[in-house]
Amino acid sequence: MANRGKKGGRGKRSKRPGGCPYRRRRRKAAEPEVAHPPGGEEAVLGLRWPRGSARAAGRGAEAGASAWCGGCRGAGTCPGSAAPARFHASPYLGWVLKTKTYFSRNSPVLLLGKCYHFKYEDENKLLPARSGCTIEDHIIAGNVEEFRKDFTSRIWLTYREEFPQIEGSTLTTDCGWGCTLRTGQMLLAQGLILHFLGRAWTWPDALNIENSDFESWTSNTVKKFTASFEASLSEERELKTPTISLKETIGRYSDDHEMRNEIYHRKIISWFGDSPLALFGLHQLIEYGKKSGKKAGDWYGPAVVAHILRKAVEEARHPDLQGITIYVAQDCTVYSSDVIDKQCASMASDHADDKAVIILVPVRLGGERTNTDYLDFVKGILSLEYCVGIIGGKPKQSYYFAGFQDDSLIYMDPHYCQSFVDVSIKDFPLETFHCPSPKKMSFRKMDPSCTIGFYCRNVQDFKRASEEITKMKLRWSDLSGVTSRC
Repeated sequence: MANRGKKGGRGKRSKRPGGCPYRRRRRKAAEPEVAHPPGGEEAVLGLRWPRGSARAAGRGAEAGASAWCGGCRGAGTCPGSAAPARFHASPYLGWVLKTKTYFSRNSPVLLLGKCYHFKYEDENKLLPARSGCTIEDHIIAGNVEEFRKDFTSRIWLTYREEFPQIEGSTLTTDCGWGCTLRTGQMLLAQGLILHFLGRAWTWPDALNIENSDFESWTSNTVKKFTASFEASLSEERELKTPTISLKETIGRYSDDHEMRNEIYHRKIISWFGDSPLALFGLHQLIEYGKKSGKKAGDWYGPAVVAHILRKAVEEARHPDLQGITIYVAQDCTVYSSDVIDKQCASMASDHADDKAVIILVPVRLGGERTNTDYLDFVKGILSLEYCVGIIGGKPKQSYYFAGFQDDSLIYMDPHYCQSFVDVSIKDFPLETFHCPSPKKMSFRKMDPSCTIGFYCRNVQDFKRASEEITKMKLRWSDLSGVTSRC
């Protein structure tokens, strides 16, 4: 870092709008103040290293500090889980991406609470140990096709280019700076899928998507990235958001379950479209981020994104979104009474049930590096049916973590620059919103700053989730020696 900009060092980095996201020096952005409830109320998910303990004192940079500090307390205070992928900078034109991910046949795969086993096609037993195989390997059967369909059905939101200009800037792309916003969108999208479609839903066309040629994207993406900052759209596209409620539309197809699912599927994706009118699109998220001192082109941390998502859902006036809310934990502690209050808040007259809630918990799993003692805890979280994923990544890159195998995390990567898709048109293409190729990363490479997400359909669901999470937390605490705070 000291040689940056000096002769013989790494050289000067290209200037980008909003400043270079690789720098640690950032303006402190104030996050919403949340008052602690009075003592005596039940709290779940509160975990800390004991200050001054032998375990904490032996951790170098982590000594005497809380490992669960509540995530990034302001913009840029964590060392960059959300900076751009390397192939978006010109010095990395020759960098080649891996096109296949290898999975073991001897270990189960967990994906957002569902477990899959890969076995022989003709024999009901595990394959003998070998160097590894890809999920495309036809000799593997068991749950492989089910896993592929399940993974591909998750909504994938990536960098886009040539979308309508972001207000207050000349930007028509988020390449190089918007990856944490994209991973936050993916987590919210999964919560909405659970809310409207359920965990068992899969996209019927999921297995028909061809694996993308990621290697050819490498050089093309660099060219797109460079050009997109030099040009803006000559005139802003006029996009319209459908005003008909989902419930009104679905009423016409009440006897057609697939049609109902297709309408919800497309509607959810349209809410994340890259236009100023999309409820959870990049343009709207950037507007809500301004209250935290952020603007287009800036670096966003996982905790900042959690509060932006909360604001976006609270401000959404679509009739189909009045039955769901978001709660963001403070200091890694979820207070049950606060969550229940949000679920039981006054609702529209046509909503008699409790509100569903997406719970976001910004955390920090270590100091400068992720503490490996948290591996089993992260696995436990991703094994729960209530989990909607993790906004995380590795230093300088943000990923959406959705599962694991052994000690590797399974994720979706937003660092691919795709062309703008107008989601306001009828039957807009869905293929670029679904990823056919899962990727894996060692837990040791994970950036310590992340945000964990859960979905609970009603108050009773929340109480059951709290019990399961508490039991899992206590089992992990007994194994790791980390104390819990409830």
